Amino acid sequence: MVVTILLGALGLLALAYAILLWRTAAAKGAGRPSLEGIGLGAITNFFDTLGIGSFAPTTAWIKLRRLTPDSYIPATLNSGHALPAMAQSGIFLVLLGVSVDPVLLASCVGAAVLGAAVGAPLVLKAPVRLVQGMIGLALVIAACLYAAANLDLMPVGGSASGLEGPALWLAIAAHFVLGALMTFGIGLYAPSLILLSLMGLDPRLAFPVMASACAFLMPVGAFRFVRSERIDLRLVLGLALGGVPAVLIAAFVVKELPVEMLRWGVVAVALYAAVLLLLAAIRPSQAEDAET
Repeated sequence: MVVTILLGALGLLALAYAILLWRTAAAKGAGRPSLEGIGLGAITNFFDTLGIGSFAPTTAWIKLRRLTPDSYIPATLNSGHALPAMAQSGIFLVLLGVSVDPVLLASCVGAAVLGAAVGAPLVLKAPVRLVQGMIGLALVIAACLYAAANLDLMPVGGSASGLEGPALWLAIAAHFVLGALMTFGIGLYAPSLILLSLMGLDPRLAFPVMASACAFLMPVGAFRFVRSERIDLRLVLGLALGGVPAVLIAAFVVKELPVEMLRWGVVAVALYAAVLLLLAAIRPSQAEDAET
């Protein structure tokens, strides 16, 4: 029942967000999607579906190519990857959702959404240097997690399909924090997977939890982000248009690829981009220039 309700709500949310995104972009004269954004959305969301993650490689590419000001990155990430994340969530819910404890699933999703509702307005008002520092830190964390995965240092998890008592409450609180941090561009997937696995949850069942949390929290922030000035709507449209079909191809056609070497590549690029962002964050003049 919970999975059915979530799928129905997800479909309505996706439709409402897609309409808002298109109308807002058209009204602002940004209705033509970026071709580079389409390619970037396709590649990052294809590998995101296979377990790589989309925020860190997208952020690194945006920074290296200087596609948009640093302060635009959180809104662009959350808004552009929202529809692909919703597609992923629907797939994981259909394939694995019936095995996940519905209380854990619904409570973590709800907590992440509340966190995003708190975080989104903070991102739009945050100083550029703070945004740069947060994104730079996020890239460093992501690089460390990718390296840990390649070195088999990630928790193996247990066989539980749900959590109870203090563990459940800790998971709920953690997803509230992760939901708020995601609006700043800090990906939720890896921290959520690690936390739930350490608590004994079957790692396979963590996927519908984290995918659904992202699918619902990203449009919550995006509804606010797309109306703001700190966003690149042409890039957002490109990420969405390229991302959704790539998710379907990865999930139903390719399904699995050896991604270890790709992770090492992401580690190197993410660390390089992180250094650029962190240096910009501690240099006031560069932070001010990033607004223009």
